[in-house]
Amino acid sequence: MAKILLEMKNITKEFPGVKALDNVNLQVEEGEIHALVGENGAGKSTLMNVLSGIYPYGTYTGDIVYDGEVCKFRTIKDSEAKGIVIIHQELALVPEMSIGENMYLGNERGFKARIDWNTTYSEADRYLKMVGLTESSKVLVKEIGTGKQQLVEIAKALAKKARLLILDEPTSSLNEEDSRALLDLMLGFKKQGMTMIIITHKLNEVSYVADKITVVRDGSTIETIDNAGHDIDEDRIIKGMVGREITNRFPKRENVPIGEINMQVENWTVRHPLYPERTVVDHASLYVRKGEVVGIYGLMGAGRTELAMSIFGQSYGTLVEGTLTMDGKQVHLKKSPIDAIRHKIAYVTEDRKGNGLVLSQTIKVNTSLANLDALATATVIDKDKEYQVAEEYRGKLKIKTPSVEQLVGNLSGGNQQKVLLAKWMFAEPDILILDEPTRGIDVGAKYEIYCIINDLAAAGKSVIMISSELPEVLAMSDRIYIMNASKIVGEMKASEATQENIMAAILKSGRGD
Repeated sequence: MAKILLEMKNITKEFPGVKALDNVNLQVEEGEIHALVGENGAGKSTLMNVLSGIYPYGTYTGDIVYDGEVCKFRTIKDSEAKGIVIIHQELALVPEMSIGENMYLGNERGFKARIDWNTTYSEADRYLKMVGLTESSKVLVKEIGTGKQQLVEIAKALAKKARLLILDEPTSSLNEEDSRALLDLMLGFKKQGMTMIIITHKLNEVSYVADKITVVRDGSTIETIDNAGHDIDEDRIIKGMVGREITNRFPKRENVPIGEINMQVENWTVRHPLYPERTVVDHASLYVRKGEVVGIYGLMGAGRTELAMSIFGQSYGTLVEGTLTMDGKQVHLKKSPIDAIRHKIAYVTEDRKGNGLVLSQTIKVNTSLANLDALATATVIDKDKEYQVAEEYRGKLKIKTPSVEQLVGNLSGGNQQKVLLAKWMFAEPDILILDEPTRGIDVGAKYEIYCIINDLAAAGKSVIMISSELPEVLAMSDRIYIMNASKIVGEMKASEATQENIMAAILKSGRGD
């Protein structure tokens, strides 16, 4: 029998008014990959924050037994000293610093106050090779893509002599190819004896890499499943996560008639804001009709977000060229996103925590942000009306919270995403651009988001949905545009689209690698 490396016993953690963990138990064997799954708000990240010392000893009850020793971690440095290293969903890298500087930030190489840069960069290069990166550690982080930044985080963990590596949603911002490469890297580390805990909502990834799966629901442990054959029944996991069976991952679209063209973009070209010699969107043309859901799919770096943000009041890029027509009339949205909002365009960003929501403010405040004029008399906000609006959307979108006075930063990812949607729905747009609307949220919350998208289309709204999840694009779209290397390289009706012919369109464009 394998050695138990980690045992968390009867862990209970409370926040004001909320019991986040209720006598949770977890056992992890040495040398295994252990998946932790559950809905947003189930307590997965909270449990790992207890383990890593982010929530210090004394703020929870229960015991952490690691390598046979009862541990009382008071800081993250304490857990890292034991070889427990956590990589969070939001990458903790400084874009303006080099890869090597990032890897040893807070863990500097040198003597006293003097940093040994030769040792820093030579060691960093060695760890980068271990994760399959060929870039020099002297390259700035901002100059590499998201997939490579994720590998830098892993190299950073290796530099801390990680023995137990915790990965929280490591593939949430990666395309399928980069995700599989990362999972294969994990399997390689496993062969070398490393122990890993992975938190993910992608059940195909769980089946692929995990030896065991612990399901958490509402702050309690439901069961631990053996996945030695890597052929686990996903429906069993889903039932454990949500407490019920979900027979369909995607809601059915009603036969809602699709209307006239609402917005059309022609020959849209966008330059990089810092490097204007780089074209990030190259003569793209697309349109969307009233009541239609248009999907945009492409590999990472294809230019999807750059296209969306540049349409939204040129909130990205410089030297934007091309024409934008709404209801048959050409418009110029060159002032700011405010101009786009006034023209009834909404952009739901992929970065809800960084650019979409004010985490330190309440649900009430966030819901009203994009349409304060509707709540104001002169320059004074009607607080009662603001509260009523937030309550209305809380009920309409089934936001799980005891009060709209709750801080958004205390909500689960799925509920944060619903608040972000509420913010833009209250602005009463005609066109909604949804950029990765289900990133990092669980299967139950995804289904609810899909229902909201269908309801918006049924109400005659035009929806453009950008997603890195191909099954999602295929299931939710009426038409699909395929982007690669800054260009739109294909357009398909939903009835014609398959995973195979979408990937073929990317590869045939000549730059699919």
